[in-house]
Order: sequence, then structure tokens, then C-alpha cells
Amino acid sequence: MKKLSLLLNVVLLCVIAYGGYKFIIEGSVEQADDGRTAIMLNSGERDLVLGEMRTFLEAVQGIVTAIAEDDMATVAELATPVGMVATEGEAASLMGKLPIEFKLHGMATHGLFDDLAQQATETGDSQLVTVSLGVLMENCTSCHAGYRFDVAGTGK
Repeated sequence: MKKLSLLLNVVLLCVIAYGGYKFIIEGSVEQADDGRTAIMLNSGERDLVLGEMRTFLEAVQGIVTAIAEDDMATVAELATPVGMVATEGEAASLMGKLPIEFKLHGMATHGLFDDLAQQATETGDSQLVTVSLGVLMENCTSCHAGYRFDVAGTGK
């Protein structure tokens, strides 16, 4: 009986470890034909993530305009809502499908928006804010170069 109990505990531990690896580290991914990692989502999840990315891009467009007008208050106003506050309430089912590298990239992007808002508020220096925006955009472009979102079961 002791051996059976030990065996069941080992099997259960392995299942939990695999589930944790799959949920936290690997996510739901496939190698795409264009060399990027395809993150496999359902259509609603894909729309949600792409919508968030469009929100980033809209914020960046407004930030660029505000920098050109030397309006650091607007820079901060536009950057703050897409900072870390935007990560609240993310669905666990979606987070489980994202590979750890993508999650880290995403959190870094939100953090860079917060840094941009803080820098605009504290320094008011449009040159420094522009440099920080460039760093943020490098984060975005490197992520887009490495990942894409496909709808599971459709091949797209």
C-alpha cells in the first residue's frame, strides 16, 4: 500500500509539474512558416491581444504628436493607461497560452510606458522622452519580429 501511495504521489507530482510548465513557461505555441513563433489562441483571445496592441500604437501616435508639441503632460496622460495598470484583470486562460518570453516582453512594454509617463512628468525633457520612446518601440518591434497570433485549428 505504501508503494502504491508513493507511486501515485510521484505520478501526481509529474502531472502537476508538466501542467505548470505548460501553463507558465511554454504556452500554446507552434513554429510558424515565417520563422516566428505562432501563439495559438481562439479568435476572441486573438482579437483581444491585437486590440491591445492597436491601443499601444494609438498611444504611441499621440505621444509622438505630444512630444513634437513639447506637451509632456499629454505624453504622461497617454502613456499611463497603457502602463502596468492595463495588465489588471487579464484572463488566466489567455495567460496560460502565452509563452513566458512573450509575457515578459509584454510586462516590460507596459513598464516602459509607465517609465515614459514618469520621465515626461519628472523631467519635462522632450529629448529624453523621445529616446525612451525609441527604447519602447525597440521592445515592440522585437516582439513583432518573434511572434504572431494564429487562431487554433485554422492554420492562420
